[in-house]
This record gives sequence, structure tokens and C-alpha cells, in this order.
Amino acid sequence: MIPPLIIEEALSKNINLLAVTDHNTIENVGAVIEAATGTDIKVLPGIELQTREEIHSLCLFDSLDQAASFYENIKSTFPDIKNNAEFFGEQFVVDATGEFVRREERLLITSSSISLKEAWGEVNALSGLLIPAHVNRTTFGLLPVLGMIPTDIDLQVIEISRHLSFLQAIDQYPQLSNYSLIQGGDAHTLEDIQGWNQFSILEPTVHEILLALKGRSGRTYKNLYIMG
Repeated sequence: MIPPLIIEEALSKNINLLAVTDHNTIENVGAVIEAATGTDIKVLPGIELQTREEIHSLCLFDSLDQAASFYENIKSTFPDIKNNAEFFGEQFVVDATGEFVRREERLLITSSSISLKEAWGEVNALSGLLIPAHVNRTTFGLLPVLGMIPTDIDLQVIEISRHLSFLQAIDQYPQLSNYSLIQGGDAHTLEDIQGWNQFSILEPTVHEILLALKGRSGRTYKNLYIMG
């Protein structure tokens, strides 16, 4: 999953919009953006944040500066636990060519001390979009963890895993019918990069994507991955 291979895989599948949301870090996002320079691929920077409740949420932004500001605001909320590479695996930071830059010493699989509501507020303040990730999953999914979608957070979009169709998800969790749904790729290998989401938008921005997911102002969204 090094930057040039990510871009090469996306190009081979006619994908022109990617979101890079590594777990609890943005350290490799800039390298992927640089690797996409000169191609037709737009890379949205972000982070998959594990909140205090142990809920995964995608935090998406238009610019690397916005993502970096968010990361700077939350860096102190992670526990200072050193990674055990022999047990958890290496955590490499690389450049746009995939060359080794350094190791990330902080263990990245921990939970932040920031709550889902606090994270939502921080993301909104930076004009980003927070999407609770794979909400139906037993581990780290909003619905199994909390048993409900919080009503004191104005969530705009909910992500379900690719193992459920939209209809199956709503049948299992009826409250999802009140939200715009998306299936993210959640790609952890090159083969996982599939391009299941098709947006008809004016430009590849968080705001335009949100309009498409809500079917507003002539923008449209189509999920190309059919389950069940």
C-alpha cells in the first residue's frame, strides 16, 4: 500500500477520487497526494479516528492543511504507548516514491480520549466531514457499540460495511433510513481498491460529495457494489 502503487492501482481501475484515511494518523497522506501529482486522481486527506467510545469515524477534508490542523488538535489525546513492532507490526512513514522515511513510534491502534461528539465538533470547525465508519460492525461500529445513533450530533452521512446492502442495513437497523448512506472501500490491500462509489459533482470537494450523497442541487451518488 505504498503511495505510487495506490495511485497505479486506482488508475488501472479508472478511479479518479480517493480518500486516504489511515488509522489515527495522517503521516502518509501527503505522500499519496504527491504521488498523484500529474494524474487525474484527486486525493482527499483524512484520518480514521478511533474515539474514546472505541468507534471508528472517517474525518475527511479538502486540504492537507485542514487535516494537519485537525491532527495537531487531537495528537495529545492519544495515549503515549510505544509500538511493539514484533507484536503489532511495523508502522512506516514513507515518501511519495514509497521510500522509507521513518518509523512511527507511537502505537496507532489505541483509542483517543476525544469523544465522538467532540471529534464531530472539531471536524466541522475545519469545514470537514465526519462519517461514522462501518457502523454495523461488532467491533468499532457505532451501532453495536452505542446501540443507537446519537441524537445530539448532526451526523450527515453514515457508512456501512460492504458486507451489507443498503436495504439489508436498513432492515437490520431501521434508524439508518433517516440518514444518507455510503459504502466505503475500507481498503487495507491494493486488491481492496475497487471504486464502488460514483459521484456526479462539479468538483471533488467534501461539500460537493455531501450534496451528492443527499441528492441535492442536481448532484447524484450511485453505489456500484451490489450485495444481496
